[in-house]
Parts: sequence; C-alpha cells; structure tokens
Amino acid sequence: MRNTADYTVTSEGRDKGKVFRITEMSATQGEMWAARVFLALAKSNVEIPDEIEDMGMAGLASLTLKSLKGVSFEDAKPLLDEMFTCVQLVPDARHPQVTRPLIEDDIEEIGTRLQLRREVLHLHLGSFPLAGPLKSAMSRGTANDTPATATSQGQSVQ
Repeated sequence: MRNTADYTVTSEGRDKGKVFRITEMSATQGEMWAARVFLALAKSNVEIPDEIEDMGMAGLASLTLKSLKGVSFEDAKPLLDEMFTCVQLVPDARHPQVTRPLIEDDIEEIGTRLQLRREVLHLHLGSFPLAGPLKSAMSRGTANDTPATATSQGQSVQ
C-alpha cells in the first residue's frame, strides 16, 4: 500500500484550514519521474557526480534542488505538474475519507503550492537516510504550517 500524508494549511491567507491528501507515486511512476529529472539536469549541462547512482532518489533530489536554476522551464514544467498528481483535496475535514482531484481554484496562494511541493518530496524521500539535509532544508519552510502526517497501511509515521 502506498504511503499517504494529510497536510493542513495553517498559514494566514485564502487557503487557511484546507486539507490536502498526498499519495506516494507508484514505484514505476516515481522511477520514471526521477529518470526525467536526471535527463533534464543532464540536458541542462548540470554537473552530475559519478556517485549519484549510489545515492538513490534522495541523492537525485538533493542534486535537483541545488541545480534547478540550470533547467529550462520547458523541461521543468511537466515534472512540476506531475508532482500535483499526488495531491488531492479533502473537501470537508470532518469527512477525511472523502477526497477529490484538485481543480484550479482549490489552491489560491502561491505559498500553499510551494509548501505542497515540499510535502510531496518529503513523502517520497522522507524514508531515505540520505534525505536528511533535504528534510532539514524543507523544514525551515514549514514553521507556520502543520507538517503532514504520513500513514502507511493505517500506521502513523513521523
């Protein structure tokens, strides 16, 4: 069963109180997404260390976050868009079992979009030991928001 995490927006603004459910990509989708990230970095002449293969997806994510400035928008946009296929809205927090796919007006603040991207990465990479520096960097941006609580097969994961 794939991991999920609920994220509640606590920052002031139009999205305050909204709940989003993030679901882990399938292994195939995650592998293909990581491969496209790698190819976008290579195409942009980002120097990729030889040991990247040993670092796994967490190493790729760390490299990606440091190197995004070198990737063209045309290459980055489909990758960024795909991140939101992992996110659904919980329309009524009193009924958390009910979710629906996002529509354009569900997220009204840019900051919410950026935080949801961090939460998607955290859900996918949080279990990797090499993701420690990435997790630390992401946590600096979550001071005003409730961190997502991940679950796997009904078990709460911190």
